Amino acid sequence: MILRRSLLAAGIASAAAPIARAQGNWPNRPVRLIVGYPAGGPTDFAARILQEPLQQLWGQPIVIENRPGASQVIAAELVAKSAPDGYTLFLCTSNLTTNPGVFSHLPYDTERDFTPIIIVYSSPTVLFTGPNQPFRSVRDVVEAAKRQPGMAAATSGVATSGHFATEIFMRKVGVELTHVPYRGAAPALQDVVGGRVPITFSTLSGAIPLAREGRLRALAVAASKRVPVLPDVPTMAEEGFPIRDTSPWYSFVGPAGLPTAIVERISKDVQGLLRRPEIIRRIEEQGGVIESVGPAEFKARIPQEIAANAEVARAADIRIE
Repeated sequence: MILRRSLLAAGIASAAAPIARAQGNWPNRPVRLIVGYPAGGPTDFAARILQEPLQQLWGQPIVIENRPGASQVIAAELVAKSAPDGYTLFLCTSNLTTNPGVFSHLPYDTERDFTPIIIVYSSPTVLFTGPNQPFRSVRDVVEAAKRQPGMAAATSGVATSGHFATEIFMRKVGVELTHVPYRGAAPALQDVVGGRVPITFSTLSGAIPLAREGRLRALAVAASKRVPVLPDVPTMAEEGFPIRDTSPWYSFVGPAGLPTAIVERISKDVQGLLRRPEIIRRIEEQGGVIESVGPAEFKARIPQEIAANAEVARAADIRIE
């Protein structure tokens, strides 16, 4: 019996040794970084701003694979079914926590099938209006919406952060807006610029060039604090209309079961990069706000955000079949 136990223990130890060595040597080959949106967009930017400096730190190529479609569900499924060895990572957005409340079926379980690593930065949601509109404050918008029930509000699409912000805003201030979803931020913003739609809740990353040119007027930031690139624009709370922050964030996630040593290595290395002035500058120029939220806090936020988003989705009947 003693001999059998000794042999069993030796077998377990010998099986564990290659795994430990693999973790200790990570990475010793190229790392795939899956992005659930097309090249050239805000999520792709988040991946590429860290690609080169991480390659230098890790001594291995980081191969970015754009797998767009279905609010990053296609990319998420690929990652969820990948080996938890650190060689397939997911640069994902906060759709990770909105999708469970709006899709009738997902091919993965968000809480069970992923390992949260780090939230890199967020792109605040901002209430914008066109340059020829009369609105100079959130109160102006609220008063106009009360005079004109059903006033149009553009967003970049159904179940986006702007859509959630619009629904939360309506319920918070007691107005009725007509949600006008577009196929992306660009056409929505152009119609606000052109005066065809009076307002929009939009992420700052997509709107910053138009705001800089004066073609959009920022009324308030729907986040907890002002943003560096728009220091004179108040928050919704400062305007007297606090609403829950729906600003999308960009994060690193791995498959479930990713070894702790690899999670800590990635988190530590990314946090180090987020202290570099040139990276801070590039992110802030794109309207981003550094978050640098590590694995434990990130993991705790996921079920909280899923529950909060599901509640809004039920109240507003936001569904994607």
